[in-house]
Amino acid sequence: MRNHSFFLYTALSVSLLSGSLAAREQDEYYDAHVHLTNYIQEGITARQYLEAVGDRVGRSTLFGIPLQMHWSHRVTGDVAPVYYLDADTALYYYSFTDAFIAQQYLGLSKEQQARFEPMITGFNPADMYAADHIRRVLQTFPGVFTGIGEFTIHKEFVSAKIAGDVASLTDPALDRIFEFCADSGLLAIMHNDIYMPFVKQEAKRFYFNQAKSLLARHPDATIIWAHTGLGRVVQPVENHLGMVEEILADPELSHVYFDISWSEVAKYVVATPNATRLTAQLIEKYPDRFLMGTDNVALTEPAASFAVFEQYRPLWEALSPETSRKVRKQNFADLFDAAATKVRAWEKANPAPD
Repeated sequence: MRNHSFFLYTALSVSLLSGSLAAREQDEYYDAHVHLTNYIQEGITARQYLEAVGDRVGRSTLFGIPLQMHWSHRVTGDVAPVYYLDADTALYYYSFTDAFIAQQYLGLSKEQQARFEPMITGFNPADMYAADHIRRVLQTFPGVFTGIGEFTIHKEFVSAKIAGDVASLTDPALDRIFEFCADSGLLAIMHNDIYMPFVKQEAKRFYFNQAKSLLARHPDATIIWAHTGLGRVVQPVENHLGMVEEILADPELSHVYFDISWSEVAKYVVATPNATRLTAQLIEKYPDRFLMGTDNVALTEPAASFAVFEQYRPLWEALSPETSRKVRKQNFADLFDAAATKVRAWEKANPAPD
């Protein structure tokens, strides 16, 4: 792990904020989407993360990045790529991330542990053995993990760079994963582009229709669709909110939720007053189905902890106080507390073989 000197002044930064933003309840939140490490498995420690966010972020998910960037000296020489867009080399699955996250969590005090929900991410969703990996991690580290993810099916730029088979929404390996989630109680955070970019309008719903079918096949698994399906290239189309509501309004998909993490998503929501208004109207209509998240990746400065939340300021102001509280805190607590109860019961009934 790199030594981030900025944490020397983290306490001062949080102290200065405490007198203004962080001291007010409406500016506090739980973060449903946090990557402790980056695409070269570097970042900060869980303890440093807590120092950075202070009391303003009461609870957070805790997961790494399941993919490792390949540094090929033939391709980039001594220039070490740190992000998936930095080089033409492939990404590969890095399963040790789960053991690393477990060790980070277990090294904390009970009070500190209560602020985290560790997630299993080091599996290949195109591998029929992925569900076995998840089970093995859960049994190896009982009392630690609450869910799986963020894991990726279709993601612009990323999916094509991953070595091996391309993940698919129709892959039986994914069904095995969600079947195990339903059995164990593990909550799942799934990244999947809501539509296929760079195609004609009539093909825009291809991924979406496949995703709906997949989600409907697993009504007993609790699933969070990350970023409402958006990305850098996968920007809101005319009916993006309509597609999201198509999920929310379907009684057979009541187990599906959305997080609004990532600065790219926030950018779209606050782009115009009308975009903010329409998003707020949808959230007000389904206040129990959205979660706040930042998608922070290996923080580089304390201020970055709160940047996405502040970016969403027009949205918080457009929501009623009760709906804002649910999106910022309550929905996280309800989902993860319920998952933890189920997972701990599963672990007790299914201990690791002697």
